[in-house]
Amino acid sequence: MNAPADLILSLGPADAPRLAALHAGAFDAPWDAAAFATLLDQPGVFAIGNDDGFILCRIVVDEAEILTLAVRPAARRGGVGRRLTEAAADLAARGGAETLFLEVAEDNPAAIALYLGAGFEATGRRRGYYARPDGGRCDARLFSLKLIGRLPTA
Repeated sequence: MNAPADLILSLGPADAPRLAALHAGAFDAPWDAAAFATLLDQPGVFAIGNDDGFILCRIVVDEAEILTLAVRPAARRGGVGRRLTEAAADLAARGGAETLFLEVAEDNPAAIALYLGAGFEATGRRRGYYARPDGGRCDARLFSLKLIGRLPTA
C-alpha cells in the first residue's frame, strides 16, 4: 500500500504517544496513548499521517470506518485533512472495503465541509452522541463514501 510521499503509512502501537499528543491538540476529549496502542494492535486497523495530523481507520470485511482524524490547529485549512482522507479511502479500497463510513460532530462545520468535498454523502444522525465540556450533548452526523471503482482495475 502506498500513501502520498509526506504521509507515513506504517504508524503502529509505538507511535501511540505521538498520536495521542496530536489528538489532544485537536479535540476537547482526546484519546490517550493506551487507547491508540490498543486500536493499532487490532487486525484491520491502520493509521497514516505526518507531523501535522493523522487519520485512523478500521477495515472489517468490505466496510471501513474512519475512527478519528486529527489535524494540528496551526495546520488546518491547508489541505492536510483532505490528503489524509483521500489516502485513507484509497488504502481502504485496496484493503477490500467497498464503503467508507464516519461520524462527525454536527457542530464541526469545517469537518463536514471536508467530507462533503471529498464525496461523502450524509446518511443519518445519532442524537446526543457527543458529550461537550459544558455538559451538553451534540448530534453526530453520519456519512459514507462508496469506494467501488475508486482504484484503477488491473
